[in-house]
Amino acid sequence: MDFLTVKGLSAKYNSTNGPVYAVDDVDFTLKEGQSIGIAGESACGKSTLGLSIIRMLSGGTATGEISIEGESILDMDESKFDDEYRWKKISMVFQGAMNSLDPVFTIQEQFEEILKQHNFSGDSKKVIADAMDSVSLDAIVLKKYPHELSGGMKQRVIIAMALLLKPKFVIADEPTTALDVLIQAQIINLLKKLKKDGMSFMLITHDLAVLSEISDVVGIMYGGEIVELGSSEEVYKNPKHPYTQGLLESIPTLKGNTPKYIKGIPPSLLEEPTQCRFIDRCPQAIEKCKQLPPKFKTETGYVRCWLYE
Repeated sequence: MDFLTVKGLSAKYNSTNGPVYAVDDVDFTLKEGQSIGIAGESACGKSTLGLSIIRMLSGGTATGEISIEGESILDMDESKFDDEYRWKKISMVFQGAMNSLDPVFTIQEQFEEILKQHNFSGDSKKVIADAMDSVSLDAIVLKKYPHELSGGMKQRVIIAMALLLKPKFVIADEPTTALDVLIQAQIINLLKKLKKDGMSFMLITHDLAVLSEISDVVGIMYGGEIVELGSSEEVYKNPKHPYTQGLLESIPTLKGNTPKYIKGIPPSLLEEPTQCRFIDRCPQAIEKCKQLPPKFKTETGYVRCWLYE
């Protein structure tokens, strides 16, 4: 049975300049234990996609279908979703999460507050200890205040909080942002360990190299759309969409190649799409690209490009 199913998911925000079409017609399915990586330029809709799935889209609305273990959650009563799903079956590590810790409370007090808010009635000490152990942090950290911890330790604490109620699926939004290379490696190894232990997650990142290591499924987002979806192996070895090809060509390699870059800027999301959103930057654009982009099936997913008609 599929654990998470997303069909036709779209999301938009209300602004003084009109609606912002942040996510458009996204589809993917994950089985329990599978992980998906979402990559793309800034402001392409990655974070909005994650917030839509966990139903924390402030100032916006999401439409389509999201199901967890076969039960539709998008239109579920908020109290039921909060009691049965949010943080218990699905949780999120937010972008800039290190700034989410309250500076006037110890780490222990902040863990206890989470359990209190979710009416936890079990052995709180054991649950907190298990969460800390899962991210390889010593119990002494619980007595400290956030300012006494390094950036990497604070990020681990945030991940431990997301794991506190033992969810099956975690959305990690840029979990290595603003960390030095060594700490980034530690967080990546932690995610690998969690995956090996059976945790499923959505990893949102700019780092395509990280996605290739730990994601079963990869989705490349551009202008609010997943323009290419497929297995990690398929997307990296045989990228189909011109945008995916451009991203991969921009990565430096040990062979000393000269990385290319994608000219131009992303489209405005204030305009409802009437043609391929990548058309102005695409070196392979054809006349049909002036129509709405299609979804052609691939071996393990789909590609939104008329070149594969």
